[in-house]
Amino acid sequence: MKYDIQTRADVHLLVSSFYKKVRKDKVLGPFFNDVIKDWDAHLEKLTTFWETSLFMTRKLEHKYQGDPLEAHVKVDKENNNSLTELHFGLWLNLWFETIEELFKGEHAENAKRRARKMGTFIYLKIFEARSK
Repeated sequence: MKYDIQTRADVHLLVSSFYKKVRKDKVLGPFFNDVIKDWDAHLEKLTTFWETSLFMTRKLEHKYQGDPLEAHVKVDKENNNSLTELHFGLWLNLWFETIEELFKGEHAENAKRRARKMGTFIYLKIFEARSK
């Protein structure tokens, strides 16, 4: 039986399950596998990011301190401005698929909404950065 995302452990399960798929994906995998050298540290950082994003009103032990926009713009530049809406669409589809396999509920739906908004925002900002 599926339940909603409630704890940091749930977020970690979601993030680690999702990135197992991303790393194996023929289109997305190379972008991530070429950039990320310490996957354990990266998964912890992303768990903190999503925990902060999903549980804003909670007092959390870990708070995300980073700039995902800067990281994505850098990856795009390092890959000859080759990130497209296809990449973001594949990423989002894998995210939704992973959530639906593991969870059901308000936080799970919020994780989908936030990912959709974030993907759109980051893609637009990457496009803007190309013209600078």
